Amino acid sequence: MADHLSAAEIIDEARTSTGLSHFDSDSYREGLDVLVDDVNAGIPKGWFTDDGLKRIHGDAVHYLATRLKIADYLTQHPELLERKVERPVFVMGVPRTGTTLMSNLLAADPARRSPLTWEIDDPVPPATTATLKTDPRALARLEQEKVMLAANPDMGKYYRGSAIYPNEDVFIMAGDFKTLMIESKGRLPAYKDFIFSCDMTSSYEYHKKFLQVLQSQAPGVWNCKKPSHSLYLEYLFKVYPDARVIWTHRDPFTATGSLCSIISLSHMAHMGRIDSEWLGEDYSWQAAEHANRIMDFRDKHGEDKIIDVHYVDLMRDPIGVMKKLYTQLGDKFTPEAEAGIQGWLDDNPQGKFGKHEYKLAKYGLSKEQLEPLFERYLSRYDVAREG
Repeated sequence: MADHLSAAEIIDEARTSTGLSHFDSDSYREGLDVLVDDVNAGIPKGWFTDDGLKRIHGDAVHYLATRLKIADYLTQHPELLERKVERPVFVMGVPRTGTTLMSNLLAADPARRSPLTWEIDDPVPPATTATLKTDPRALARLEQEKVMLAANPDMGKYYRGSAIYPNEDVFIMAGDFKTLMIESKGRLPAYKDFIFSCDMTSSYEYHKKFLQVLQSQAPGVWNCKKPSHSLYLEYLFKVYPDARVIWTHRDPFTATGSLCSIISLSHMAHMGRIDSEWLGEDYSWQAAEHANRIMDFRDKHGEDKIIDVHYVDLMRDPIGVMKKLYTQLGDKFTPEAEAGIQGWLDDNPQGKFGKHEYKLAKYGLSKEQLEPLFERYLSRYDVAREG
């Protein structure tokens, strides 16, 4: 690979690696071009290591290769585009507020359907209901996880994930190059400006196509998760008008420190160092912006389109909170749902992999500095404080 990124080379490599040439849309090109230009602008400043550039290049090729496979499968099975994605559930909120926990608990209900980590990564051909957790691709990913966790046991502290657990929609929407996850790959100011202001319609449309492929052999009521759905609720409801949306609430000061810490891992992978100044400035603003945009949406459309769940309640009484949530969703809380959720909780006690520790001061932040950012949020919602 050269010492810069090339959109044309990324596209060509995706086509060569798959043997496919037809994209369903060129909507991905806008975000790809912004990303490539922003990374190339940072290279002379030493913002990315050689390995980091290879990662970004490889990830971009993978996103487009996956999109080519999705487009090809839908060309072969056009009837799938007529199948509805009915009443999907979306979990969102300020990052690091319990969205992953909520998503995993919902996924533990055998009546629900979640996009699993392995099938987001390798969706074609889609798995069947019977093989969602036994497909050879899933088993191979589970073996990779064992090796990775053995090599780095601390990884489990940061994110409760698995090949057969649900994963974030950011990895689906990466195929349209409109996803906040891409911005986390390093200091990318132009891409940040882009992702917080672009029209997200095409990204949600691609997301729907992705689900239509996955549900073709393994149907169900979808449970999806991405904190940054918070930023794009108008677009979400435009594509999914019958969506049900859950907002997880947690002490924003704790959440901001945790967010900076988790993004620092991506900095190390792509930049070879932690840009603490950028993390403190960028991600404290991002955390507040998630809350502000949800409140803006509620001010415009009312409270009842979004269901509130507080992290402290979920930790104190998970089964009780889930029973109440199911009532709010209009779903039946079955004995099978309760057994699945309790089983997941038993298998994943808090601190199973150790405690994720982080301090605001590491990123030049303090609660006093953050209070003005979250004043609107904390004055509107009775959020339990931690520490």
